[in-house]
Amino acid sequence: MGPLYNSSSAYSGSQNSNSLFGRVDLVALGLYFALVICGIVCITSASYDGDVENLFSLRHNYMKQIMWLGIASVVGLVILLLERRYFHMFAYPAYVVGILMLLALFIPGLGKEVNGATAWFEIGGIRMQPVEFVKIATALMMARVMSDYSFSMNRVSDLMKVGLVLLVPVIIIISQNDTGSALVLGSFLFVFIREGLTKYLYFPVIFSVLLFISSFIFTHGAIFFVLLVLFMLYSVFKTGEVIGHVRIFAAMMLATLLLAVFTPLSGYASLMIVCGIAAVVLGVVAIKMRAMVLLWPIIMFVYAMIFVPTCDAMFSKLKQHQQNRILTYVGIKSDPKGLDYNVNQSLIAIGSGGMWGKGFMEGTQTKYDYLPEKHTDFIFCTVGEEWGFVGTSVVVLLFISLILRLMRMGERIKEPFGRVYCYAVASILLFHVWVNIGMTIGLMPVMGIPLPLMSYGGSSLVAMTILIMIAIRLDASTEDESVYLS
Repeated sequence: MGPLYNSSSAYSGSQNSNSLFGRVDLVALGLYFALVICGIVCITSASYDGDVENLFSLRHNYMKQIMWLGIASVVGLVILLLERRYFHMFAYPAYVVGILMLLALFIPGLGKEVNGATAWFEIGGIRMQPVEFVKIATALMMARVMSDYSFSMNRVSDLMKVGLVLLVPVIIIISQNDTGSALVLGSFLFVFIREGLTKYLYFPVIFSVLLFISSFIFTHGAIFFVLLVLFMLYSVFKTGEVIGHVRIFAAMMLATLLLAVFTPLSGYASLMIVCGIAAVVLGVVAIKMRAMVLLWPIIMFVYAMIFVPTCDAMFSKLKQHQQNRILTYVGIKSDPKGLDYNVNQSLIAIGSGGMWGKGFMEGTQTKYDYLPEKHTDFIFCTVGEEWGFVGTSVVVLLFISLILRLMRMGERIKEPFGRVYCYAVASILLFHVWVNIGMTIGLMPVMGIPLPLMSYGGSSLVAMTILIMIAIRLDASTEDESVYLS
């Protein structure tokens, strides 16, 4: 089945041991603890309070994080001791409990609003974000549905089932103004692709995202013109017909010009009308000539003509702060002392670190509170300022190694439940790391998504620990346990 399934070296030489802990992937476990320790060091540097004399006081954020690490370690140990069949059995109950927890946030007095999102419980001064645990429940539920004997990624009814599993929590989370967390569940598209989702289903999703972003950067007319040129080039490449496509392109441009000059229509409206008529005509011709290879791009082109004008309406439905984040991200709006302040200070902090950094607790942006959320969402800036390019490279490599390790674990698990779950965890980690680091260096809009295992926060640390430990436990199971699914 390929080198990824060769278990002779997959468990660092421990596969032949009969004990559970002899089969645990020590590499994944080591990467997990390395990232958590890096996070505690950075939290210490970013939020150390010199006015508190007792270094071990829980008034220090790093001590609170160490306490949460202790709790997470105990929970992780319990998970490693459980039989793997329990994760399959409890997928449905866990999912239902997760949805009920999200719905409970709507009850007056239970849900607490933080940064505009009603996504927290607060009990005795301790905050808990249920969406972090809903990620676990959704990953388990998705693995359960997709591991059914008759499940197929090419069957519409099965796709509707797994789509519903994702859609229910996403709708609830978005209604709580926590769009960033909802987008995390969208990362499961990577799992679908791994399990054989046809490109005709996932490509439109990617295409829609690109169109949505482009609609804020370019005019609608420019987008249609570029798509038209790309379509013509694709048609020439597939059919080898050059002269005919040049004539069609010239005729469309001439018709657009005539409509814009001799009618009250704008150039944009004229282009849309001409493109729509041309798309219909070309579609009919493609069907008659049985040139079905051209039918797909024609459909996508018509879809773009419908979708792009609706982006304005979709954008108007977003909250004001979400609109501002998108506008500043694409460069339409600039506010150095307001909307752009966090990102600008982040770039200053990371850039000032140079190659080796300024040293532990020597970061000026961090020490003098120029950088907001320095121990939570922008913890990566502390790494960049104090440990420089070398430190940030080490952290990124640790994350990449853990993600690849989870994918490898998924490949060597011989049944679909474990494989789907491991890829789901890898997808969640990849999305978190990509968005968090991307927003600290200005490549992604600010979403309020923490850096997993490193950002300060008990809910995030415990939930991410559970996610990873379940994957490690599934991977550590012996071959004779892999038949527990029926």
